[in-house]
Amino acid sequence: MSKEILIVGAGHAAGQIVTTLKQQKFSGQIVLVGDEPYLPYQRPPLSKKFLAGEVPAERLHVKAESFYDDPQIDVRLSTRVTALDRAARVATTDSGGTIHYDTAILATGSRVRKLPGHETLPGGIHYLRTIDDVLAIQTDLAANARLVIIGAGYIGLEVAAVARSLGLDVTVVEMADRVMSRVVSPEISSFYQQEHERHGVQFNLSTGLQDFLLNEQGTRVTGVLTDNGETIPAELVIVGVGIVPNTELAQQAGLEVDNGVVVDEYCRSSDASIFAVGDCASHPSEIYGRQLRLESVHNALEQAKTAAANACGKSVTYSQVPWFWSDQYDLKLQIAGLSEGYDSVVLRGDPAERSFSCLYMRKGKLVAIDAINAPRDFLQAKPLIAAGTKVDAGSLADSSVPLKDFL
Repeated sequence: MSKEILIVGAGHAAGQIVTTLKQQKFSGQIVLVGDEPYLPYQRPPLSKKFLAGEVPAERLHVKAESFYDDPQIDVRLSTRVTALDRAARVATTDSGGTIHYDTAILATGSRVRKLPGHETLPGGIHYLRTIDDVLAIQTDLAANARLVIIGAGYIGLEVAAVARSLGLDVTVVEMADRVMSRVVSPEISSFYQQEHERHGVQFNLSTGLQDFLLNEQGTRVTGVLTDNGETIPAELVIVGVGIVPNTELAQQAGLEVDNGVVVDEYCRSSDASIFAVGDCASHPSEIYGRQLRLESVHNALEQAKTAAANACGKSVTYSQVPWFWSDQYDLKLQIAGLSEGYDSVVLRGDPAERSFSCLYMRKGKLVAIDAINAPRDFLQAKPLIAAGTKVDAGSLADSSVPLKDFL
């Protein structure tokens, strides 16, 4: 069993790793290294209740500060691991210090995808990924009335909902021809666009960003110029165009990387002494028959539990139905499975009632579900997706029949 475990990253997954190690009665030394000044915290509330000012920062923490007040745990914040010497099992930090490990767990997560040519941003323009990002946005939310959001994915639409609740004028600029196009069907896209428009959000779809307009001093944004020549006035711009996995450390160490650190079903990398979990990891999915890199809290937490248990000498495998969620206004979107490659869609329930599901089929099997204010469908669909059983699409549309009856 390992005597020294190094956790690289201090996000949600890292907090779960420490928790699981303690639950597994790990008796060695735990070193937790993170480049932010905060203990492990939850990111989903950042674009929702924390942005709205409904949740204080301390409630974001995975565990209270006292949890880490343990001689077994060495927490090093505002610190970045810059290199791993796999032969010596030594990590080097940006301060020049070194950390010995028997086992390393990479929980390096991901970072925002930045707009080309806009690595640094003038005042009023923000990315949203960290507590500090949101604190900066909140200052501008309080002082300004016109907001432009670049990107109509989860983050963009969640921010739009919060901003409208605070009374801002909101315009969303999106290159695709519909909202949340990467993850939901046209039917769900249309439903959510109509919902946002009902709340006063304006959309510029099939539209790209040409440039930002600045004041005379070039220090603060005054608007957005789109690629079709339209000028949209704005005192505040939030950019949400995706994230990029943090795999540079793994690449430096010579680990196998392919859209994430490649791991096996035990969350172990190409080096048996190094695990990887969460947004930065690409794992094999028995359900979908290929490697997956998932950007979800559920995936990060469950992989964290798996890696920590295996670092303690257990033999635990990870294979679960992916799931995600998004809160916008009074709508809870819960997604189970991956809909890519579907060949038909079944609507279950009535969108007009604001409680319905969209089921994605491929070759007669249910592969994913989008449940809007329909938690029972969401929960019962997961085992049906995992089972891979062929189901009659027409029967699935009958919302009076519980999905569990199709197992």
